[in-house]
Amino acid sequence: MSENKISRRSMLKTTSAAALATSIPTIIPATALGSNGKAPASDRVNIGMIGCGNRSGVTKAYQNYEKSQIVAVCDPIKERRLARKEQYGNCADFVDFRDLLAQSDIDAVHIATPDHWHVPISLAAARAGKDMYTEKPLGISVDQCVAAHEIIDKHKRIFQYGTQNRSMAQVRMGIELVLNGHIGDVKKVHVWCPQSEYGGSTQTMPIPEGFDYDMWLGPAPEAPFSQDRCLNQGQRNGIFHIYDYAIGFIAGWGAHPMDQLQWWADQMGLGIPVHYKGCGTLPANGLFDTITHWDVTATYANGLQMRFMDTATARFKQSDDVIPYMNEAPFSHGTLFEGTDGWVAVTRSGWKVFPETLYQKAKNPGKIRLIENSHHQTHFVDCVLDRKQPISDLKSAINSDTICHLSDICIRTGREVTWDPQNNTIKGDRELKKRMHRDMRAPWTL
Repeated sequence: MSENKISRRSMLKTTSAAALATSIPTIIPATALGSNGKAPASDRVNIGMIGCGNRSGVTKAYQNYEKSQIVAVCDPIKERRLARKEQYGNCADFVDFRDLLAQSDIDAVHIATPDHWHVPISLAAARAGKDMYTEKPLGISVDQCVAAHEIIDKHKRIFQYGTQNRSMAQVRMGIELVLNGHIGDVKKVHVWCPQSEYGGSTQTMPIPEGFDYDMWLGPAPEAPFSQDRCLNQGQRNGIFHIYDYAIGFIAGWGAHPMDQLQWWADQMGLGIPVHYKGCGTLPANGLFDTITHWDVTATYANGLQMRFMDTATARFKQSDDVIPYMNEAPFSHGTLFEGTDGWVAVTRSGWKVFPETLYQKAKNPGKIRLIENSHHQTHFVDCVLDRKQPISDLKSAINSDTICHLSDICIRTGREVTWDPQNNTIKGDRELKKRMHRDMRAPWTL
């Protein structure tokens, strides 16, 4: 546990004990002593929320959990920031995440910013001694993924990745069936997710009052302000589909089914695929410029193949035997393990197995078991208190995100990509290696 956590909690306990011992009347807030269903303040994790857009909605779980509380919020958009500030009891609010990280009473942060900020802020949080829950996907380049190792290797922080499918029972049980050999030998894996959007208006507009646009851009290149660039909510928000801020749904949605694959691969000691080939489609016009459709075949060092596609492509190519069981597993995204004796498909929407007798076997699948957890955010809080890495750990996040990036590079260049896992780099091709890096606008660096 970090020094600031020890000193803060020790101070609160000492202060409360002294107040009870003295004859001088002292008013102690009820919440500090643990009434109203909350643990004493000294035993609660103080969380700062960085990013107050759509994904910040999941942070209400911290406020409802007896072991945690939101004490600060941060966002360069005033309207969003103040709405969350009011929601969490008029807590502290900041425009600049660095000011929030400087607060000694904050133990951990929940990072729900656009993708281009995920790794820079995660690294800054680790250097400030904070633990972190970071939304998916991890970074916007392979180099950012590799740099993220510092969070654990150097700073020993607790890191939870926002791939909440791991906290869903059907995902865990399905993968346990595969790990315990109930579908025989795995002969192929299929991963699919929704395609990216195309279009987006390029019409510029004045920067709204109360919006620190320069802070929002941060390390991204300067660009004219527009509604579709950063203000629209939902899937058509440019933060998901503009290459300066993301690589599209190939990682933004792909993070979920790819993480399910990685959960299995970690247990098998497979690492990530070492060879990638495929094709895809880039928008011809409009503001959005990430890959919309794709079809990639990635091969592990042992020869096992993984087919990665957007959902529309996967369904269009059913006759191609791409996903032989797509009709039986009609999910918008998923991970399907095809074995010699059956198959298992898992997703947040449900799961499908063949033969159906596997449903019964999932109750007691065998010796190999995964972490069982029912709530992603409160599990993170427990791990901060216990100093244990959570269910969606950093190493796995780096691996699954790297697969998405190598797939993107393969499509954008039209070249086959060979990965060197020992040195965390692309083999041979100098032009492909350049694609591993993204320049950052001064003065921002990793």
